[in-house]
Amino acid sequence: MTSPSETALFHPLTIGTAPDDAKPVLEQIRKTFGFVPNLMATFANAPAVLKGYLALDAEFAKTFTTVERQLILLAASLENVCPYCTAAHSMMLKAVLNVPAEEVAAVRDHRPTGNIRHDALIALTREIVQKRGYAGRETVAAFLAAGYRTEQIMELLLGVALKTISNYLDHLSPTTIDPAFAAER
Repeated sequence: MTSPSETALFHPLTIGTAPDDAKPVLEQIRKTFGFVPNLMATFANAPAVLKGYLALDAEFAKTFTTVERQLILLAASLENVCPYCTAAHSMMLKAVLNVPAEEVAAVRDHRPTGNIRHDALIALTREIVQKRGYAGRETVAAFLAAGYRTEQIMELLLGVALKTISNYLDHLSPTTIDPAFAAER
């Protein structure tokens, strides 16, 4: 079996080896997280992608709750079959946001979580990813019946867009899962 680093088109850069445009961005990421995740270090190969991804993420951060955003990101990553992002968002939900392990396992196993709002959010995210932006009336109706607003469907698309960028990069250039996320592999 080959490792991600053997098949990668791009490799994570350090603050010292990154293009000048990416260095301050990576430094800020390091200050925020205590390390530079390999995905961000890989994005640094193209500073416009790194900056664009983080700008989109900053807008996405203004939508939904923190847990709901992570559920969207996890559901999209699962549908796109991205091991790196699945591990990262699972860790964020469990270790940082204290979402019960059983709920995260349910999402990962494509089972109901027992939370009507979360299940409607996850179902809509999955369907949008699976059907390339289409969603059935029943799925949308369940989302709205769970208490979400119509405009939040558009906001959900920000999370799907984020995951399309990172998941597709992982497909093109597999990213080694950071030690901080390895338990959720």
